[in-house]
Amino acid sequence: MKEGSLVIPEGDRPFRAEVPGGEVVAYRRAGPGHAECEDAAAVVSSTAGTLLLVADGMGGQPAGARASQLAIEEVAARVLAEVGEGGELRHALLDGIEAANRAVRALGVGAGTTLAAMAVRADGHARAVHVGDSVVLHLGQRGRMKAKTVPHSPTGLLVEAGTIDEAEALRHEDRHLVTNYIGQEGMRIEVGASKRVMPRDTLIAASDGLADNLDLEEIVNRVRRGPLLAAGEALCELARQRMERPGPSDPSKPDDLTFLLYRPSGR
Repeated sequence: MKEGSLVIPEGDRPFRAEVPGGEVVAYRRAGPGHAECEDAAAVVSSTAGTLLLVADGMGGQPAGARASQLAIEEVAARVLAEVGEGGELRHALLDGIEAANRAVRALGVGAGTTLAAMAVRADGHARAVHVGDSVVLHLGQRGRMKAKTVPHSPTGLLVEAGTIDEAEALRHEDRHLVTNYIGQEGMRIEVGASKRVMPRDTLIAASDGLADNLDLEEIVNRVRRGPLLAAGEALCELARQRMERPGPSDPSKPDDLTFLLYRPSGR
């Protein structure tokens, strides 16, 4: 893949694609029993760097699938246009999210979507940007957590405050609630710190179908070593098992599942 936008199709298995400066493994599929997948995802590559985008249309509200697709389209188009005119990747991404919020609100049906983004600049630095409870992780060598987004949700705030732990959050009755999303008046964008991407790092952007069925340790253990495609296969297999055939003590939330994994070249 050279410059442009790779929209992630729905499929049964993860697939691998080369991007400028690295490789991406992608997966998107509707949850068990769901009529359609309300997630959308894309990888946007430009001279300024590579952008990972995952949007999760909000279930229980109208036009969730349309909202997530529209958000991805608006962000990708704005980034490619602004970067093509010499703009900076971070600024273009923020402008794109603002444009996405206006577009989703203009649908006029109360639609909403989350958005998880990881912007990997051409100079090898990455920054997480998110709205809602979709997940962005930056894992270093041996699975060290370099960056993790805090979900914009009641349970996310409780975990961040130390009131409950990750295991309790996975089973909390308010796990499904989201307090900030695209399509909402007063939407806010959270921007993470810039981090250098080292040769053995792995970046993850995912819908909550991943984080609601696997705990952080399970995610880290499956991506910290070995080929990236094998890591994607392992995540997919365990998440689908949790949704369809959970054990007595396993977390389980049947949901749409989408993730993008990225590693730099020269691993």
